[in-house]
Amino acid sequence: MNISHIFVFDQDEALDFYVGILGLEVSDDMNFGPMRWLTVKPVGVPDRHILLELVAPPTIEPDSIGQVKDLISKGMSGFAVGFTVTDITEFHEHVKSKGVDITQEPTAQFYGTDMGLRDPFGNHIRVVQYHQQAG
Repeated sequence: MNISHIFVFDQDEALDFYVGILGLEVSDDMNFGPMRWLTVKPVGVPDRHILLELVAPPTIEPDSIGQVKDLISKGMSGFAVGFTVTDITEFHEHVKSKGVDITQEPTAQFYGTDMGLRDPFGNHIRVVQYHQQAG
């Protein structure tokens, strides 16, 4: 799998968050028929893309837009995406200083340290720093 999607309410605000705060980079930004095809990806990772998909037609029926936005903003989308970092303490301090909604402080797990946060729309994001693997 190389493209996953996250529903967002405003694609420019999504760019501010995913690129400006989380440090991803834009991979595609173009008009594609009735929608803006906007994808981001981790820097230096050419084959993993996240479509920042507007809650709008053609994916969502017009009479369902309000319901979908309400559910997403309440966190009902469940786990949306996960990232790995090399220094979770530094990452945590960075996102906290930017006012990001942190849903779980960095917590030691058997595989490393992870934390939870939500984007401006309510999507759940997990961030993990794995233990170092022996050579």
